[in-house]
Formats: sequence, C-alpha cells, structure tokens
Amino acid sequence: MGKPTGFLEYERKTSAELAPKDRIKNFNEFHTPLSRDEQRKQAARCMDCGVPFCQAGMNICGMTSGCPLNNLIPEWNDMLYNDNLEQAFARLSKTNCFPEFTSRVCPALCEKACTCNLNGDPVSVRENERAIIEYAFANDLVNDKQPKVHSGKKVAVIGSGPSGLAVADQLIGRGHDVTVYERSDRPGGLLMYGIPNMKLEKQIIDRRIDVMKKRGIKFVLNTEVATGKASAKAVCPKDDQMTGYLKNKNLKYVKAEDLLKEYDAVVLACGAANPRDIKAEGRDAKGIYFAVDYLTRVTKHVLNPEFTDFVDAKGKNVLVIGGGDTGNDCVGSSIRQGAKSVVQLEMMPQPPKERTESNPWPEWPKVLKTDYGQQEAIAVFGKDPRIYETTVKEFIKDDKGVLKQVKCVKLAWEKDEKTGRMKMSEIAGSEYVLDVDLVFIAAGFLGTQDYIAKDFELKLTERTNVATKPGQYKTSADRVFVAGDMHRGQSLVVWAIREGREVAKAVDQDLMGYSNLG
Repeated sequence: MGKPTGFLEYERKTSAELAPKDRIKNFNEFHTPLSRDEQRKQAARCMDCGVPFCQAGMNICGMTSGCPLNNLIPEWNDMLYNDNLEQAFARLSKTNCFPEFTSRVCPALCEKACTCNLNGDPVSVRENERAIIEYAFANDLVNDKQPKVHSGKKVAVIGSGPSGLAVADQLIGRGHDVTVYERSDRPGGLLMYGIPNMKLEKQIIDRRIDVMKKRGIKFVLNTEVATGKASAKAVCPKDDQMTGYLKNKNLKYVKAEDLLKEYDAVVLACGAANPRDIKAEGRDAKGIYFAVDYLTRVTKHVLNPEFTDFVDAKGKNVLVIGGGDTGNDCVGSSIRQGAKSVVQLEMMPQPPKERTESNPWPEWPKVLKTDYGQQEAIAVFGKDPRIYETTVKEFIKDDKGVLKQVKCVKLAWEKDEKTGRMKMSEIAGSEYVLDVDLVFIAAGFLGTQDYIAKDFELKLTERTNVATKPGQYKTSADRVFVAGDMHRGQSLVVWAIREGREVAKAVDQDLMGYSNLG
C-alpha cells in the first residue's frame, strides 16, 4: 500500500509543535498540521509489508499490539497518498466512529506495531488519520442525516464518554431512538473534562456532538442515575475533593427502574470512576486532590472564566503522584497555571531508552517516553520532573491542617520467591522531605461506582467491574448492557470506542433478532 519504496524515499515527519515555553502561555492545542503535499508523502511511507501488524490489535505478553479497532490503515494510507481523501474517509469511518478523538489522544498503538519500526521510523499513522477526518469535516463528508427508517425501539445510554458516544452513533444508524444521559453539564465524559484542552480542544467534541444531535440523538445533561443524593455522595465523600458535577445545583436524578420502564434497553457506559487513593499518614490534609478532579475544574475554568471553583497552582510547589498520562496532564496543566515547582513520583523503575532483547517488536515498546508535560517541565525548571522508585510515606500539615510537606521513601523491587512476582519494599533510611503545597493523585481508577451497581442490581467481578459472560456485554440484569471502562476496567479511548461499537451490535441483535452492524 502507499508507495512501495516510499519508506526509503521519505523521512518520517509529524506536525510541528510550538516550543514548550511558548505553548505553556495558554491551554490551546499546539500542533501545526503538515501541508497536504507533505501528508501525502507520509502516507507514501506505508510500505507493502504484506502483514500489517498496525491493524491487528493483538494481545502480546499482556499488552495490545496494533489498533484495537482494526482500522484499515494500509488502505486509507494508500488512498491518502493517491489524493483520494473522500474514499480514504469512507474506509476510515468503516471501523472508527471518532477519528478526530483518536488522532489526538490515542498513544498510537498502530505506529508501535508498524513494520517500518524494524529498521527505521514508523509511518505517521495518527497524523494521517487526523488529516483525513479534518478533510471530511471541512468538505461536509461527515454523515449528519437522520435515518430514513425507524425501528420503534428506544435505547438509553448512561454516560457520554467515548464508549457511550460510540454506542449511540451506531444505534442511531440502525434507526433506534437513542437518548444519552450525562451527569455533567457538557457531553463527552472524560474527553470533555478529564483530558486537558491542549490535548483535545473542546470545540472538536462539540463539533461531533452537533453532528450526533442532527442525526436524532438526544442528550439529557445534568442527570445522575441514582436513587438520590445520599447514594450519589458515595462517589467522593470529602467536600474539598468532590468532582464538579456533584456540586451542580441543577443536578437531577433518574432511577434505574424508571429507565427500564421507559426504554427497551439500557447501556451503561459510566466509566471506572473510583480513583485509587494513597494510604498514608496525614491524608486528610487540605491541598490534596485526585487528578481528574483537578483537571476537571481547570478545564471548566478554561471554558468558562466565570467558573471560580478550581484549583490554582500558581506560585505553588506541586507534587504529582503517578507517572501515567493523567499524571503528565497534571504536570502540563500546573505549569500553565504558573506553578513554582513540579515533581512527579513514579513507583516503578525508570524504563530503558531503547527496547531490550526481552521486549522485541511488535510488542508494545516498554521504553522511556518523555511526553509534552515533562518536556515543558524540563524547559521551565531545567530538569525532568520524574522521580522513580519512590512513594509518599507521610503528608505533613501545619497546625491549620494545610499541607506543607511530604515525606518520601525510596523503593526496592524484588522477586517474591514463593509467587515469582515482583514486590516492592521500602529502603530503610531513604526517607526525605519535600516542600509541597498541592498534591494531585494520579494513581489510576478501580471499577464501577457502587450506587450505580446497586440501582441496577448488577453483579460485579473481583476487580469491581460489571460482570458479563466472556466476550459478551449483557449484564446480569435484564435488558441492561455495559461497555467501556465500566466493563473492562481503566483503559484507552480506542478500546472504549471498540467496546461501544460491539455493545451496539449486541443491543441491536437483542432488539431486532439480527444485526448488520460491523
């Protein structure tokens, strides 16, 4: 596909980035797309490899290699190279409902599995995907028409994150009446408030929502599925750490039993919203927040300057606990707010800079990645903010209960002789103290929120995900389905979209006796 010799003739290029010290002046996206001619050259680099691992989406050694959506990457690269963008969009949209999201926030599993990685640089798949979908929107190719035939069936989708939106997108195409319920004031779930604006500008989400509304999908905002405020407060009981939607005075409640009376099927796509906490002395100190709560409030303020209930890191010493994407987003956001210093703790050892022999292609590369937030910290503070093999042992507060320091301790990783697994232990005498004003906990999420499971009388797994039969999406409750993080646990946007598409097919099959959804 593409040009058979393109990978030999053209070097990999990606969109230009604003310099770190320039882009931290605001929360805008900071990439300048390639020209159309240059983008065609990048598509030409897609070699005729014969075995496109990029679209395989295989599980190798516990990690995904290639695209979970099985995007037809070589096909639309070839069409982009030949300047047939209309057909390229047709093939892209065959497998992906929202390329404008994945081309911005997906970690590019496809590129890591690209055959060109064997002896050079991978094809810039994500850039090519973005070029195709932006061309489609610019040239009115995105379908915004209502279905000509209606099934008479009604489906409620609870949650408007990527999995919920994918469910709605697929089911409206089959002529079902679809209503999406969202507890926040804007649709999009974590796409809207969990991912900072500089990674995904919110007009991109609004643009897609407008298309979905034109197709006939209804959105009911500021609505929580719960029996009442008492059950909803179980999400986050501490007032200073409650997410923005729980403070929404306009929040309404709808009961599970009422939804099941009104709709023929209910799809739960509420995410894995229970944040992992840090159990250490002094945890009740003022100034400690869960990462997504912090990011949510910041984004709310960016979108609406009149929203003042946000956490401002200006002039503060910031500690981020967690080395993943969310932790990096906290680093980048706090720097944009004018933080005095930023430190990021990671319990795991520092990854190698290059693949080891035990981590061969096409496995996911377990190598050091320096993302945009760390790049900005290096530019502003002169050093990488990450400290590895370290955790917090104590939060130290002043006489008013306000956080002022944290006591850290170094960790050692050793193999447990009985289980063969790696375990960590504190290194005696390695404690040290950092001056800290704000802490953002970005340690991941665990499972389904209790009050939702109780309302629908759902069975849960040991990991507190909603239980289904292997490879299926129907829950233990009649006419209730589940998709996304609520089903599989915390995962990637691309997996959420895949599950949304698959659960839509399952619902369609259940309602109609058959399904032609792919």
